[in-house]
Amino acid sequence: MAKKDHQAICDSIAAISPYIRFVGVIGKGGELLAYRRRADLEPLLNAKNTQHQFSQIAIKTDLESFFDKNLGPIEFVWEERKKVQTISFAIKKFRVWISIDKKVIRTEMLRIIDSCLLIVKKCTKG
Repeated sequence: MAKKDHQAICDSIAAISPYIRFVGVIGKGGELLAYRRRADLEPLLNAKNTQHQFSQIAIKTDLESFFDKNLGPIEFVWEERKKVQTISFAIKKFRVWISIDKKVIRTEMLRIIDSCLLIVKKCTKG
């Protein structure tokens, strides 16, 4: 997957909803390969904590793969935190990580997830 493909994924997902704060494609080693951040927001994490978050996602992705044979691969993970909601999707060796405003109603979250799944599934076929 080329860098322009990673950026296209970020751009496509960011366009789904005005409630999406951040979209990033994270590599196997936790490196940020491409991203799109909503312009009007101050990031919740500083640069160091952002890198720790991405490293944690990479480690977790690697650990989760041990269960793929028995449970099937993860399609997405949805986390609700006090200040933000996050969802992540696997595309081959990469992880797409998305943060969304906390006060989004569940039907909008489900619409975002369904729309993201369409993009992700198209990318995993290619």
